[in-house]
Amino acid sequence: MNVFSERVRSIDISGIRKIFEGAGPNAINLGLGQPDFDTPEHIKRAAVQAISQGFTAYTINLGILELRQALCSKFERENHFTVEPDEVIVTSGASEALHLALSALVDKGDEVLIPDPGFVSYSALTKMAGGEVRGVPLGEDLTIKPDVVNELIGSKTRAIIINSPSNPTGTVQTMKEIRELAGIAEDNDITIISDEVYEHFIYDGEHVSPAQFTDNVITINAVSKTYAMTGWRIGYAAAKKEYIEQMLKVHQYIQACACSISQKAAQAAIEGPQDCVQEMRESFMARRDLLLEGLNSMGIHCIRPQGAFYAFPEVEDEDASRKLIENGVIVVPGTAFGENGKGHIRISYATASENIRKALGIMEKVLT
Repeated sequence: MNVFSERVRSIDISGIRKIFEGAGPNAINLGLGQPDFDTPEHIKRAAVQAISQGFTAYTINLGILELRQALCSKFERENHFTVEPDEVIVTSGASEALHLALSALVDKGDEVLIPDPGFVSYSALTKMAGGEVRGVPLGEDLTIKPDVVNELIGSKTRAIIINSPSNPTGTVQTMKEIRELAGIAEDNDITIISDEVYEHFIYDGEHVSPAQFTDNVITINAVSKTYAMTGWRIGYAAAKKEYIEQMLKVHQYIQACACSISQKAAQAAIEGPQDCVQEMRESFMARRDLLLEGLNSMGIHCIRPQGAFYAFPEVEDEDASRKLIENGVIVVPGTAFGENGKGHIRISYATASENIRKALGIMEKVLT
């Protein structure tokens, strides 16, 4: 007798998590998608102060007003669109925000367009919401092309997910592309879910939020990557009020509220000094250049990552990720991110330059 729901049986354990099982304890980890920096001190102090002051109870479901006000200012200042505090919801990481958005939008049989290759959660969360996944093949430069999206939209299309800078490719959509995608969403009455968690780590080009051009957008972000706060579990979403009202219903029953202490820390992060972000960006850019130089010297083709902290090089050996893991270098097979990820591996350069150099030496022996 099958006792489990079809929506759960239709998804699998994350391919990213699976690959760690074959690695030894001393392996060089180029698979982990988180900054290798510590959370800045002023943010940690805000959390300690919250605990000392007894700020340890439930907050209101949307999140504390002070944090939502800070986020409204951030969106206006950095992303060039305006929202009110009741158009922002604080979540337990960007993952919950994605779950809320898809749960609020998707009925059984509805289609969601997702980049292929794209972040592993997009497909799984769509299926958990009862929807059907339709992959959007990326262009030669590994970005979403508006004309391709236009051709894929059908009567059941409910939403499209955009992720710029991208995980796993590190590519950045242009202003022109984002503007055209916003127009397509408006013309077809579909919603853009814009995953912008890597917005502050751009080395070439610029970050463009589609909410500048249309209100058919749920903008999702987090403090996780920007401030090295992955374990603090604070994400957020901004959208017109009718979106947030429906997302709030789901949030109330599965989470109630994000961690009160972490919310205070997030407020300090958003309102505090931003030099820590600049330091991380400069470090990641130097590591990117080091990695690309090494890959190029081996004759391995890789589209130049413009943002995030991932490279997505082409590899001819289908067992490349397994062989590297067996030799002490953890990478993620491209197929973990969709059918069109075949022939690639994802490398995270969110690790020390020394580790990257050692890994490149092993890669040269294994892959060339």
